[in-house]
Amino acid sequence: MMFFKLKAGALQFAMFIIVVIALLLSAFIILIHTYNTFKVQTNHTIETINNTDKGIFYALQNNLQLNDTILVDLQDEDYKTLKVHRSIWGVFEKVVSVSSIKNKSFKKTALIGAKQPKINRTALYLEDHNKPLVLVGNTRIEGVAYIPKQGLRTGNISGHSYYGEHLIYGKNKFSNKLPGLNTSVLKSIEDIDKKLISINEDQFLDLKQRASYQNSFYEPLKVLYSPSDLKLIGVTLTGHIIIQSKTKIIVDASSKLKDVILIAPKIEIRNNVEGNFQVFATEEVIVGKHCKLNYPSAIILNENRRVSQNPINNQQKTISLKINVGSKIRGCVVYLGKTKNYKSQVLIDDKATIIGEVYCNQNVELLGKVYGSVFTSGFVANQSGSAYQNHIYNGLININELPEEYIGLAFKNSKKGIAKWLY
Repeated sequence: MMFFKLKAGALQFAMFIIVVIALLLSAFIILIHTYNTFKVQTNHTIETINNTDKGIFYALQNNLQLNDTILVDLQDEDYKTLKVHRSIWGVFEKVVSVSSIKNKSFKKTALIGAKQPKINRTALYLEDHNKPLVLVGNTRIEGVAYIPKQGLRTGNISGHSYYGEHLIYGKNKFSNKLPGLNTSVLKSIEDIDKKLISINEDQFLDLKQRASYQNSFYEPLKVLYSPSDLKLIGVTLTGHIIIQSKTKIIVDASSKLKDVILIAPKIEIRNNVEGNFQVFATEEVIVGKHCKLNYPSAIILNENRRVSQNPINNQQKTISLKINVGSKIRGCVVYLGKTKNYKSQVLIDDKATIIGEVYCNQNVELLGKVYGSVFTSGFVANQSGSAYQNHIYNGLININELPEEYIGLAFKNSKKGIAKWLY
């Protein structure tokens, strides 16, 4: 029998190889485990984000109760949850979707309005008061027009007749009563100035301390309030903020306002103001010259409450909502009042442009352009010292210039869409 004598170093080398192999196997096992864990976490993250989209979509398809959080059934494991909260921000809905999977959570907030129909979009809806619509000058209406049964006529004002080749560049349909706005929108307009009832002291802002505030829509509401006239000069206010005065708000061109809400009996937007905000007034709104209010802005004048306080003055009231020369508003302009008269309550001046919707349950004087829709009870043309009823003089309404993606005012039975993602 033969025996081989091995050197001691060979045993050490063998042990070294065994350790190296063990370490490599351990590293491989850890790598596989880490990869699987990372894959599961990544999938959970993606699923969490996708579930928030499901929450927003659920709110678009269902009429959820206001100011209430509901739990959406995902028909999945118990550790996956989806909560949706619906509230109102001005004339829009605000929907917050919160998705959670184990320790991962994700939020999305959307500003919700109404979609435009894909075909046969309404350019004009003129309420039927047994009067024809009279077109004068370079007036042009392009799109589907709902007009009184008395139809359309051409007219003459101060020697100017109608210069178009056709009365309507689109389909004609008969109108009836003015379409009603969504109940939630009307209630929001009516109750907009009551939000201060539930505001805590720490939610109020002070411009004397700072001239710039930004508040996320995930944070509690902040309020800038004044019992007297409030002048916004050189301030920057962004996000979940309400600016309210008991008398009047004046917005200067040096201020930067984004996504905020302004509330006062009278609101004056001075010349050259640029921003994106919603305005709610009860007596008067003046938009100065060459202003630029970006989408989705809203100008709302609700004189119904003021009428109950001052019924006599309302009879003498002429223009309450005025969009001056050269201003451009991307969004909606709304006037609501009760007392009927033969004056114009809304004036869209020469070279002023609305890209969106105009809704007025009294009279509009249209000298500028509306790239979108006009819903009104009547028109007035004030020329040469006379007021011409149901006349449009040099006005333009063109629904074809409004982007199909536009999301705006909610009417009864409107389909919902996302106007903007909030932050």
